[in-house]
Amino acid sequence: MAVYRYDPATDRMVDKATGEPMVTGPYRPVAPMHIPDIPAYLSPVDGKYVSGRRAKADDLARTGCVDAAELPRKTDGRFRNREFAAKRGLTHLLKEESQ
Repeated sequence: MAVYRYDPATDRMVDKATGEPMVTGPYRPVAPMHIPDIPAYLSPVDGKYVSGRRAKADDLARTGCVDAAELPRKTDGRFRNREFAAKRGLTHLLKEESQ
């Protein structure tokens, strides 16, 4: 079985032993593409079984709820504590103080 590596000079994956490109010609998928569905769960509001994205959307609409992942973040992904950020090398993520 061939082992491939990325070659930055050609911007392609090449065989590690021979240097031959991994794929020649147009891209052809070797297997059908598949995106798995979300795992099933019991609705915390009404206790009904929710399985799949469509059922989740229906459950949220029926119960008048929103997905917590869609809520805006309080700090917008930024840090306020300068010491905390500096200790972890995250000073580029500091929230700018409004004056």
